[in-house]
Amino acid sequence: MAQIILGENEGIESALRRFKRQVSKADIFADMKKNRHFETPLQKAKRKALARRKKRRFRSKP
Repeated sequence: MAQIILGENEGIESALRRFKRQVSKADIFADMKKNRHFETPLQKAKRKALARRKKRRFRSKP
């Protein structure tokens, strides 16, 4: 669960920005989308292939 603690003189905009960053790091939206509806085997294969390509691309950079 993403949680932030406001600083003494921190604005709501910067706190919201920090919260959004934590949510994206924790992959909360990806989990929500994944569990939202039934996924066909073809959609599942496409998603996994895309993840493999993305992982391979980031892993190969020096």
